[in-house]
Formats: sequence, C-alpha cells, structure tokens
Amino acid sequence: MSDLISIKRALLSASDKTDLVSLAEKLCRYDVEIISTGGTARALKSSGISSTDVAEITGFPEIMGGRVKTLHPKIHGGLLGKRGDEDHQTAMKDNDILPIDLLVCNLYPFEQTVKTGSNFDVCIENIDIGGPAMIRAAAKNYGSLTVIIDPVDYDALLVEIEKHEGSTSLEFRKKLAAEAFSRTAAYDSEIANWFCNEVNIKNPKYFTVTGLNPKTLRYGENPHQSASLYKTSSDRKGVGTATQLQGKELSYNNLNDTDAAFELVAEFEEPAVAIIKHANPCGVAIGTNLMEAYQKAVQCDQTSAFGGIVALNAELTGELATEILEIFTEVIIAPYVTEEAKKVLMEKKNLRVLETGGLPNPRMMENSIKRIAGGFLLQDGDTGKVEEENLQIVTERHPNDRELKDLLIAYRIAKHVKSNAIVYVKDGASVGIGAGQMSRVDASRIAASKAKDASRALGLEKSISIGSVVASDAFFPFADGLLSAIEAGATAVIQPGGSIKDQEVINAANEKEIAMVMTGIRNFRH
Repeated sequence: MSDLISIKRALLSASDKTDLVSLAEKLCRYDVEIISTGGTARALKSSGISSTDVAEITGFPEIMGGRVKTLHPKIHGGLLGKRGDEDHQTAMKDNDILPIDLLVCNLYPFEQTVKTGSNFDVCIENIDIGGPAMIRAAAKNYGSLTVIIDPVDYDALLVEIEKHEGSTSLEFRKKLAAEAFSRTAAYDSEIANWFCNEVNIKNPKYFTVTGLNPKTLRYGENPHQSASLYKTSSDRKGVGTATQLQGKELSYNNLNDTDAAFELVAEFEEPAVAIIKHANPCGVAIGTNLMEAYQKAVQCDQTSAFGGIVALNAELTGELATEILEIFTEVIIAPYVTEEAKKVLMEKKNLRVLETGGLPNPRMMENSIKRIAGGFLLQDGDTGKVEEENLQIVTERHPNDRELKDLLIAYRIAKHVKSNAIVYVKDGASVGIGAGQMSRVDASRIAASKAKDASRALGLEKSISIGSVVASDAFFPFADGLLSAIEAGATAVIQPGGSIKDQEVINAANEKEIAMVMTGIRNFRH
C-alpha cells in the first residue's frame, strides 16, 4: 500500500455540480484524464472541458432512464483494483480495466426531495444506487485512490495535490474514506427511515439515526466531556435550525435548556413566555401580549430567573428586549426578532440571541431517543395535548371558567416539568413549580414554598398560590399530595387519574369542596 498515489484518471459523477467545473479545470492542469456520466458530462462539455463518457469505457449505454450506467465491472474494477496486488493487476490487464485514481461523486438529492413533499414514486426515483456503490468501492480501496463526496472538500483536494505534485497522501485518503462511509450510511439511514414511515412500520428490525453538519461545542454537560451539535434532516423549527444573532458560543447546557424552553412556549396559541433554569421552567405565563406574559412569568421565581433562558412564542420587540435586559439572562429565543430589538440587545454582547423563523410544531411526531448501557430506548415524542373536551369532572363542585382556563395552562406547563411535577397557576401564570422530586408530596410542598417566596418578593402578605389551581403530571397515589396542594390555597385540581386510590382522592377533594378534573393522559418527563 503506497503512501503517495498520483492522480492520472478521475471519474466525476455529481448530482450537486457546485464548483465542479472549476475543479475539473484545475485537474486538467495536472493532465488528469476525466471520465464522467450523463449530466456531469454535459455540464463539463458546456464549459469547454472534454471528458470521456462512462459508456465509452464500459461499451454499454445508460439504460432504464439512467438507473444503470456505472454498475459495470470496468468501472468497479477500476475503483476496487488494488495497486501492488499482482492478482488484481493481472485481472485488470486481462479484462482491459483502467485504474481510477480519483472519484468525485455526490448523490441524488433524496433528502431534499422528501422535504419538498414529492410523491412516493418521485422519492423512489431519487434513491441513488450507482453513486453509493461507487463511493463505497472507492472508500474501501482508499489505499489506491481518493474519494471526494462533498464540494466543500474540493479546495482541500487541490491543496493536497499541489503539495504532493499531483498526488495524494495515505492519511488524506483515509480521512476522506471515513467521511465517504459516513455519508453513504447516513444516506441509507434517511431512505430506510422514510420508507418505514411510508409503510407504517413502527419498530423496524434495524433502526438508524442520522446527524448532519456537526458543530463542536466547548464541552459537554461538564467540562471534562466533549460534545457536538448535530442537525437532522427534519425541517421542524427549533434550536437545531435557529440562527444565532449575537452572543457567546452556545454550550451543551445552553442548547438543552433553550430547547426545553422553546418547546414549552410552542404549546400555546396565546402570547406566551417561559423562563427556564436547568431544563425546568421557573416561570411561565400567557398574556394579551408578550410584555404582560413576560412580567407575569418573572414574578413566579425572580431568584431562579436570574441567569435563565427566556423563550417567546411571538416576535421580540425593542420594548420587550429592554425589559428582559433588566435581569441577567443567558439566552433569548424567539421565532422573530425586530431590528429595534437587535439594536437594544447589542448592549449585552455576550447575551446569546436565537431567531428560529417559526415555532416547533408540538403535534409533529418525532422520535425520542435515550441511551442506556448496551442499547437505547426509543419512543414517540409526547405530542399529547389536553383540551377541555378531554376533561372528566369527577367532583361535586365543577371548576368555574377562570379555573378551567388555568387548569389547562397548568397541565401544559406540567408536561414540560421534570417528574414528579406539581404546578400552581393563577390568572394565566405559574405561581409555584415543584420539579423532579421523588415524592409527589414533596413536589407539592416545594411548589407552595416557591409561591410563598414569590409573594414575599412582591411584598404580599398572603401567598399568591391562594386561589390558584394545581396540576399534577401523574395521579395522586394517596390523598396527602392533594391535601398539601389544598393547604397551599388551590381551589381546583387537574390530574390524569388512574390510581386504585382515585376514589379516596376524590372524596378528599369533595370534603374540601374543591373541583377536580381528570385527563386520562399522563405526562411524565424524565
């Protein structure tokens, strides 16, 4: 296996023809013979670059609408023939197979075709067969040739061959071969996942995940962990597709927390604001406008809001940006940011500001994946949404209109709070949140304590949780959790129900003359 391999013959077959002509021109300066396929050959010819059509090499025309053109021994033999292997070289000579030193190939735009909503047959025709076969062959034989699968790498190729006087090094070829195998694996993964979805296979025998365009982060959850951000081919709006308008580089924890915040506000049609700390909301509110919603959200837990993530579900204005800057904030994310707001936010150059161009669709189904030792857990995303018609009133007292509205808000918030979760809401705003406790009673007590702290910060004599409603992300296994919420001042309760002790809990609610509704939908978040 020689280190330096001279490029004398190149096969160019590119769906994406970005910078292809420029590359071919520079290869010609090194007297590289160019072989090309249909569309690529036409693009080169129109620019005055001569090339040999693959059909001239194979002695066989393109057939079946281009489905078969490079799948031929004279092409794959040229890609797979090992230099320095006597048997390989003899076979190539006996069968008149010419060695190929460079393959430049990118694939039919399958992912883009799916994104545009093309029908099944069009998507099928955009599944590349010959391209992946050539790329894999060239990558396997990296010791004898170079494979380029992305126009981004053209400049690096030209630098390499200039450095080595028309040759490439083994280290360079090996790196590109790894990238090539990753590309064909990702391509096949996208096809497999799309096909399974089209034929409604929920749990395929082989499940794959594809990540694109990695960005190296400063570190992971902790400084000793390395981390990267990968994008997916999904066009769902959110943190992964956002444009960072200003500020320091986003960390792993910033991204995780910002995603939690933005997914939460997307649950609401009304102007909504969520303030997140360590992936849990510390204040959430809706309002007639975002300013009102933000001011109500901050009041829930002003201490925790310091250094938090602020998510909005509508356009960020200059006036609101000025208000947000009153408290130290790590990240702001919004679907749109006005020019006035951008100017205001520049006062805090380290503040990260993200603009997404839209909201994530909370009803759009995406898989949720969690690693465990020796495997991973796969589930549907939690797209459940509780509406008024889903509620079952189980107590003698029915919730009034204000309570009913707040109950639905509280339950949507609880869906995004780590379990065990208890959320108090009053007049469209959270007033106490208890998150991630081992005991539901403790979660209820913590939420009530947070409400008292907020009341003191606002200079109120009584807790703002008095007259609130309360949501629990799962059923009350005993009446004690409910009684703790009633003690805090809750007048109505929303919970999934489903405990063998449901009637005991209902009886306790009736005894205290509060309203209770059950949803039948649990929203654990671990």
